[in-house]
Amino acid sequence: MEAAEVRELYEIQYSDLILLSSSSSSSSCSYHQEKMIMENLGPTGPGLLAIKNVPDASLLRRKLLPLARKLALLSPDDRKRILREHNLGSDVPLKNPDRNVSSFAMQLKYAQGLESFENKPSHRGCSHLSLEKENTGRISDFEDDEFDGLESMFKELGFCMMEIGLCVARICDRVIGGNELEQSLLESCAAKGRLIHYHSIVDSLVLREAGRRKGSTNRHANNHARSEQRLSKGANLDTNANQVRSCEIHHNLWQQWHYDYGIFTVLTDPMFLLSSQPTESSEVYISSYQECASPSGNSYLQIYDPNKNKVLTVKSSAESFIVQVGESADIISKGRLRSTLHCVCRPARLDNLSRETFVVFLQPAWSKTFSISDYSLEHYNSGCQSLEKAEENTAADQEQNSLGREIQKIVPPLSARLKDGMTFAEFSRETTKQYYGGSGLQSNK
Repeated sequence: MEAAEVRELYEIQYSDLILLSSSSSSSSCSYHQEKMIMENLGPTGPGLLAIKNVPDASLLRRKLLPLARKLALLSPDDRKRILREHNLGSDVPLKNPDRNVSSFAMQLKYAQGLESFENKPSHRGCSHLSLEKENTGRISDFEDDEFDGLESMFKELGFCMMEIGLCVARICDRVIGGNELEQSLLESCAAKGRLIHYHSIVDSLVLREAGRRKGSTNRHANNHARSEQRLSKGANLDTNANQVRSCEIHHNLWQQWHYDYGIFTVLTDPMFLLSSQPTESSEVYISSYQECASPSGNSYLQIYDPNKNKVLTVKSSAESFIVQVGESADIISKGRLRSTLHCVCRPARLDNLSRETFVVFLQPAWSKTFSISDYSLEHYNSGCQSLEKAEENTAADQEQNSLGREIQKIVPPLSARLKDGMTFAEFSRETTKQYYGGSGLQSNK
């Protein structure tokens, strides 16, 4: 399969976003920016846009993101203690040595975030951040001060990203009419932040070797051999650590195809870390790495565009923030915003490259009720219609058509998960069940 077409995101300056969200100005400049935001988040756009030049975010990002890898590769006991001390949890089974992703999560409360927005200093975060510390030393001798500021940095960057989401919601509300998007976010009282480490292949082998040494030698040796065999075949794990059925044409993924089901997802431009090749001492390998540029110059976030029946690879400015539309925003806006079908692909032939990112999921209150009585049935079933049209395309498009059909086989359609009058809690449960439940399309069968 040829490399996916690159989609460069529409970008807006953070200062313009703040001004636009707080102003009722009808200037030609603000009108153009609103129009571009809606075009890019709407049904004819990619469902994403980027925010650049966020004050002090670069420093926070550079300090926080490498901690995802350090946490993922700590011993289970050390990691459990560090997470407890910094009020973090995880929504993946970290004891599973076959996991492709390690995620560290915290609930971020809007009340604290709004207070932070109002009182934030002119130089956010500088008091507790220092970039002088080198990434050296043995992990077995790590000091807890490696993680100094973890909780505060997590919250500070998370609150900043929540502010971005609220601003985008406010702008969309003004164009759509009413304030249902912003109000739905505030009524939820909290967003979820996740610090995520996408494992390099070598990371995974190091973790499996550590698990083998800790347990029964014979039993874990067999598990280790099977793990390496699965790895060599390109088996995938989604972010809930469920193994996904391998598909020949989209097998090499860090994260399988899916929709986010909240309102907005705000994520950092990813950081890529290149680790040294492992020696007999896994501790040296774990603590030795360097930041590197994306091998392809893009984010490795891929989206499926139903309008073009194409997979597109997302590219945004370094250290920008990406705002992505979720299914709840699609529903609440009656299709004026379009949710984004996406995955995260893995670079080929780079066994020691990992990907780090920080994500904030903004969702409505669990009690939010969805009405689809005036939701366009054409939009509701757009994925199925796109595939029907794909059957009529020329032979030159068959590879993309095949990929589109394969994606649809593992992504349950919205029409099968959403019923009129459902609460967000019911919708999220049904969505999770149809993706990952016992008979789900991405279950471990």
